[in-house]
Amino acid sequence: MNESLVSDETTSVSFDEGIEEIEKHIAQGSSKIHIGGLREASRALFLVRLVQSISKPVVVLTPNQNIGERLIGDLRYFCKYEKVKKTFRYFSSWGILPYENISPSSEIMGERLEILHQLQHNEISLLVVPVDSFMQCVVPRHELTGQTFSFEIGENIEREFLETCLLDNGFIRMPMVENRGHFSVRGDIIDLYPPSSTNPLRIEFFDNTIESIREFDVNTQVSLKNIKKFKNLPVKELFPTVAQKKDGLRKIAQYAEEHEIDQHNLKELIDKIKHLDSFFGLEHLAPFFHDERETLFEYLSKDALIVLDEEGDVIAEVDKFCKIVVQEHNAACDRGDVVASPDKLYMDLNEIKRRLGEKKIMAINSLNVEPRDNINSMRFDIKRNPAFLGNFEVLAKKIKERENEGHKVVVVAPTEGQVKRVHELSGEYDLTIDVDRGYLSNGFSCSDLGLTFVSEHEIFGRTSKHRYRRKAISKSFQRGFKDLKPGNYLVHVDYGIGRYNGIRELETGIGGGEFLNITYADDEKLYIPMDGLASIQKYVGSGDVPPLLDKLGGVNWKRKKNAIKESIREMAEDLLKLYASREIVEGTSYSNNPILMQELSDSFEFEETEDQLKAIDETMEDLESCKAMDRLICGDVGYGKTEVAMRAAFKVVLDKKQVAVLVPTTILAQQHLVTFSERFKNHAVNIKMVNRFKSPREQKQTLAKVKTGEVDIIIGTHRLLSKDVSFAQVGLIIIDEEQRFGVKHKEALKKMRNKVDILTLTATPIPRTLHFSLMGVRDLSVIETPPIDRLSIKTFVRKFDENIIKDSIKKELERGGQVYFVHNKINSIASMKEMIQKIVPEARIGVGHGKLPEHQLEEVMRKFIAGEIDVLLCTTIIESGLDIPSANTIIINRADQLGLAQLYQLRGRVGRYKHQAYAYLLIPGALIVSSEARQRLNAIEELSELGAGFQLAARDMEIRGVGNMLGRNQSGHIASIGFDLYSKLIEETVKELKGEEVQGQFIEPEIDLQVKGYIPKNYVPDLNQRLDLYRRLQLLDTLDDCSAIKRELIDRYGKLSESVEKLLLLVVIKTICRKLHITKVYVVDGQARFDVKSTTPISPEKLSG
Repeated sequence: MNESLVSDETTSVSFDEGIEEIEKHIAQGSSKIHIGGLREASRALFLVRLVQSISKPVVVLTPNQNIGERLIGDLRYFCKYEKVKKTFRYFSSWGILPYENISPSSEIMGERLEILHQLQHNEISLLVVPVDSFMQCVVPRHELTGQTFSFEIGENIEREFLETCLLDNGFIRMPMVENRGHFSVRGDIIDLYPPSSTNPLRIEFFDNTIESIREFDVNTQVSLKNIKKFKNLPVKELFPTVAQKKDGLRKIAQYAEEHEIDQHNLKELIDKIKHLDSFFGLEHLAPFFHDERETLFEYLSKDALIVLDEEGDVIAEVDKFCKIVVQEHNAACDRGDVVASPDKLYMDLNEIKRRLGEKKIMAINSLNVEPRDNINSMRFDIKRNPAFLGNFEVLAKKIKERENEGHKVVVVAPTEGQVKRVHELSGEYDLTIDVDRGYLSNGFSCSDLGLTFVSEHEIFGRTSKHRYRRKAISKSFQRGFKDLKPGNYLVHVDYGIGRYNGIRELETGIGGGEFLNITYADDEKLYIPMDGLASIQKYVGSGDVPPLLDKLGGVNWKRKKNAIKESIREMAEDLLKLYASREIVEGTSYSNNPILMQELSDSFEFEETEDQLKAIDETMEDLESCKAMDRLICGDVGYGKTEVAMRAAFKVVLDKKQVAVLVPTTILAQQHLVTFSERFKNHAVNIKMVNRFKSPREQKQTLAKVKTGEVDIIIGTHRLLSKDVSFAQVGLIIIDEEQRFGVKHKEALKKMRNKVDILTLTATPIPRTLHFSLMGVRDLSVIETPPIDRLSIKTFVRKFDENIIKDSIKKELERGGQVYFVHNKINSIASMKEMIQKIVPEARIGVGHGKLPEHQLEEVMRKFIAGEIDVLLCTTIIESGLDIPSANTIIINRADQLGLAQLYQLRGRVGRYKHQAYAYLLIPGALIVSSEARQRLNAIEELSELGAGFQLAARDMEIRGVGNMLGRNQSGHIASIGFDLYSKLIEETVKELKGEEVQGQFIEPEIDLQVKGYIPKNYVPDLNQRLDLYRRLQLLDTLDDCSAIKRELIDRYGKLSESVEKLLLLVVIKTICRKLHITKVYVVDGQARFDVKSTTPISPEKLSG
């Protein structure tokens, strides 16, 4: 700070004096107040105190989204610190370019609509708004009021009316609520998921009276807690009525005629409007449907105080955004789009200035510069803290200086671990400080308040990525019949693979019932009753070739199953031998080192997820035990597996042992070098890398240091498996994506497994069925929970179009981001660069592929990581491991030529932080790509939610990856019998080899009590849900499970019908019979009879009695 800029004539004022002055100026009708000297987070404390003193709402206009997010984080901390019970909100921008033909996320729109509703009812004390969001027109007030409704327990309302309201508000009716903006109806129960809610809601009726309202868990579908009432807002920011839609279509047709819009494009547009396509950017057409034009100014009360955060920057950003709007409008016109004029959608600079002139304004600047008119100005004496960069002695000295000046010192740390660490340091250095958990962007000292705040930014030289806790939707790998469709393949454990043809109603001895209709070879039919679904699984194979149908009554299926079981037995024996030998081998028991390990975990800049912490704890327990570790960490792309590995590596290095990190690609090795080096920069850990980026001379020097023990952590490709690589004392090998290594390298790894601790990382989704099947054979940790505040990646399949490429790149560059452009043809990559440079001349483009000279590829990657390149044009070389926070758009050319797993891995390069990420999958045209490619593209476009890797795997698993992970290529076997049966056979085989009881050894009990239990269609209307429930009921193990599913049925579907009560009773009887080895229950002359196996746990005396 250049103190010479500060006016000597104006003395600084205290916070209390400043607030008093502001209140006086407002009362006197002053239109503008200038404030200087409020640096960084101090303005948040001042605003919190200001809001406490004045009775007017405050709106803070920030230059951009990043500054706005930082400010709202600081405000939330000081609200907590000052114990202020006021509502502070952040009005986010859409996060897309003006006139872009996509819609914002439902979460963003839901939050914005909720804020507009709160503004209407004066429920917000302070609102933070970035410039681009402030300039945008919003939903007219009467439209929002007309589509907002609230309900409470005891209220009378017709259910049909509620359904109509939800549909009018943009909700989509589905069989089951799994995403925001969905609702479902089942008898007396309506489920809905409002966009701004943490959890979905379940409304239960008695006749037309609301009997209860409950929040429920979107994963388990089970209720969590009761609430008394709820308010429901629209899903989207444009929700035209039937009349408005009709009038809007008329205006669009008129516009199209005047501007000679292509008729084919017009028809496509009209069809999308009629169906309100959820990914179509309909919101930009709002002026065609609403005659009124309203902005945030209309929602603000007349006495609202507008605060300009750095006034000069705000005005400059307004001017800049106006130019972007005009530029994007012109581009949309050139594309032949139907567009509204900029003045209908946005305010311009003149309007902003005029409207601000009608309000009370407070301009805040960090510099103490007097305005030219020197009227209504004041300045504050706020001092910035120096950066301590981990030097705790200097920090302690500075804190003591502040304490001697009479200051109360508050250290703000974002995680529980850091709070604990600061407490320990305060004890070491005899400091009397307060330590508070929270987020603060920067610290400062305020003399008149006698307060000094110290943030992690000053202590450690960085600021955590602040994340607001949202409910993490964990998408566990659940298979079943929820998505079963006619034409799908099923596997019957006794009859083999058949094709599902739907449900048939057939008569039986005790009445009619539903049966699965399955076609086998030679068009033979098999009808399976609902109580026989335990013997059936949905077929999941390699996805490349449809399976052959088996012949009913044939011997081929039995032979095939027995052959595969024998192969599985061999594999399981190998695994068990390896596991047993590792149990015998005495591994290294690493010491605890709680202080240094805590220091490392405290320096983690994110909040660990529950699954991640569990994986860390399990890995630490392994390392501290005496047995050699062989643990597999499985987690979706970007879920934090590398952090688990780095903590394990640190623990090993602390005990003077070496760590080898083995990766499949040169690029991933480079990324890990950057990640590990950054993570351990405050610790004495020597990290090196060997790969083809390094010259033979450099590699030789590095390997010499590995041999002498000078290198603690060595990162490399399969080069590390070469015979010339030797370690002084290797303790841990971390293997990233083992299934991507060749057979020869896997054999080398297999030999190592008995000698050192092994930690393997994989993003290949492992279903829970396989997870549990391998318990006791291989140690697994599964990370299923997405990081906090992670947004799903918006994914679009589009025909190759220069305009789409230009718009998507420009949009990312406008928000300060970077772009991956994947073009997997090296011979035409140069011409692709020319094309991109031509349409986006301002972009800095780098080219990367496997045939570039090593130094050149390394330099390109270095520049991209450093932000010196805007667009990385590359082959699939970036498929694994790259983690660039600012790269949030990926364009994949000829996406139809890539496999589903490849597409998923590539898409995982973006969206790893809290900003909305986009993936554009470009194809030459829908008619040109193969049907298999279309299925893959549909799957990845549909399954873009968090944790979708587990869902994608159910559709087209990376079967080869799972097979290889088991130690042998089992892909052919999985394709032959399907993955579920394969997993079941593994489980049975492992139990047999370990001498444990196998359920399959006992015949399924036959219950013949002449009682019919079933699930009626009017109780569970959706067929797939009924099938899924039948199958779950037959797979229950304990009476507790039976009680739990009974509670779930009542919760989700309402009071049990008589037929469901009977079904549950039959399930309980069957569960008891299974445990007691009773093979049959039947009735003779009105008495129950039992057939019991000799293996029954019931004593002979009780049986005879």
